[in-house]
Order: sequence, then structure tokens, then C-alpha cells
Amino acid sequence: MEALHIMVPIAIILVLVAIIVFFWAVKSGQFDDLERQGMNVLLDDEKKKQKKTSQKKTN
Repeated sequence: MEALHIMVPIAIILVLVAIIVFFWAVKSGQFDDLERQGMNVLLDDEKKKQKKTSQKKTN
């Protein structure tokens, strides 16, 4: 029972921190473009291949 007196306020503080961080992330634009990073993963290989082929041609 004594642990609840410590754990409940800690849990409330953690929830408040999580809410504050979430609203900060939304306000700063972290969730504006979710698709771009997913597409970058797919397109990175093509960019690397193009760089390698252009380097081979110049050498």
C-alpha cells in the first residue's frame, strides 16, 4: 500500500510528460510528412547505384 503513494504520482508525472512531448512534436512538425522517410528507404539503393556507376565511368 505504501508503494502506491509513490507509484501513482510517478505514473501521473510520466503521463503528463508524454502528453507534453506529444504536443511539442505535433507543434514542431514532426508528424507533417510521414511518407517521405518510408520512401527514402526504398529510394536510397537507387541513388547509391547511380553514384557507383558514375564513379566507375569516371575512373
